[in-house]
Amino acid sequence: MAVDTPMRSDARSEPPRRPGTARVSPGVVGAGLRRFAVYVVIGVLSLFCVVPFAWVMLSSVDSNAGLYAKAPTLSADNFIRFFQDPTTPRLLFNSLLIAVGATLLALVLAVFGGYALSRFHFFGRKTLMFGILLVRVVPATATIVPLYLMMIQLHLNNTYLGIILVEAAYQLPLVLWLMKGFYDAIPLELEEASWTDGCSRVSGALRIVVPLSRPGLGAGALFTFINVWSDFLTPLVLLTSPEKYPISIGLFQAFSAHNQVDWGLLTATAVLYMLPTVVLYLFARRYLLQATFTGALKG
Repeated sequence: MAVDTPMRSDARSEPPRRPGTARVSPGVVGAGLRRFAVYVVIGVLSLFCVVPFAWVMLSSVDSNAGLYAKAPTLSADNFIRFFQDPTTPRLLFNSLLIAVGATLLALVLAVFGGYALSRFHFFGRKTLMFGILLVRVVPATATIVPLYLMMIQLHLNNTYLGIILVEAAYQLPLVLWLMKGFYDAIPLELEEASWTDGCSRVSGALRIVVPLSRPGLGAGALFTFINVWSDFLTPLVLLTSPEKYPISIGLFQAFSAHNQVDWGLLTATAVLYMLPTVVLYLFARRYLLQATFTGALKG
């Protein structure tokens, strides 16, 4: 009687695996290494951003502040000396005056200008809009010399009014486009309903449209204030009296005017220089977020 013999297979049988173990594919390993490399790069870049701020904060409260970061001897002497110096508080006041004045002026003009660009359709409207935006694209260094000559002819050089007008003009294109986008997102039917109730076009816009565009006003105020507050070139050229300099020029003078730098006073001034923009951002960030979402939905 013939007995069937099992045929041998040329393929080698795989070794038995342990229970609960699985083979990791090379693709998964490569993805993990790439993710790890990305985290390392992000961590190194974060150090480059965080370390300077940490040095400024630590040195501002260190009575023996120096060029290198170290454990501070906690003291408020640097901030006390800032306010006791007769020149440094004046720098802070000048910056607040210029930034707040330019922000208010730009917002007032943008409220009405953005409404006109949004609600009225006239010949050359798009050309005018892109021409306004082109003013923002041109770098300030290309127009600073003609602007300086213009201010001299108008007798506005070395004046608060002149620097506020120039700063507001620089920021107006951005705020105009921002407010126009918000006005476009507000239905015209709301204004028409106010007209039937007896409101004029101006009163209807002020009662209905402007309150609904508060997120745009908050975002525009934030952008304008930060840009004017941090501007260095324009006040450096248009202002010649040291008592009218903003704090941005004061920081530069404190760093370059003397052979021996007072690092404690310099870093305390830098902290106070950052404080208004941080506070404004904390108040206006929700408006900035709403402005971002509104622009995304509108687009």
